Amino acid sequence: MPQLQLPIFPEGMTMINANLGFITKDNTVTYIYGSLPIFSHDEDDLKTFRMFSSQLYINGSASQAEICRAFGVSRISVKRSVKLYREEGMAGFFAEPKRRGAAVLTPPVLEKIQEMLDSELSIPKIAQELGLKADTLRKAVYAGKLHKPQKKSRATAKSASRDKL
Repeated sequence: MPQLQLPIFPEGMTMINANLGFITKDNTVTYIYGSLPIFSHDEDDLKTFRMFSSQLYINGSASQAEICRAFGVSRISVKRSVKLYREEGMAGFFAEPKRRGAAVLTPPVLEKIQEMLDSELSIPKIAQELGLKADTLRKAVYAGKLHKPQKKSRATAKSASRDKL
């Protein structure tokens, strides 16, 4: 018959639940399950803390409420960490944050687009040629970054041709 092992926790340990606790010593947080240390990380390592607390929740070792109570974190932060863990795994906690790319309409690109507009190309045609979205160009025209050339009326064209004579 197997013998039950009683949890024996070291002095100064903070309990998460009846079987699980953690102790902080020399800037290192060590998690203890029963009487065995199961994981440790630097006290200031937030990414690793989020990763491991998510594992505790997903594996059923601790509930969301127990994690919130023991560490003083909000429910939503635990939920976000668990979602990240489920979607991207452990690597998601250590990946570079996703950032937007550089602006599409840089000054040289704006200059090229304006030249094309001046040569009376349409916005959809310019967008297709440069690999941009037509809405991006329309918004730039609306914001005043670009301007469409004024269409010459017939009267203006006739008067311009008379002035040349």
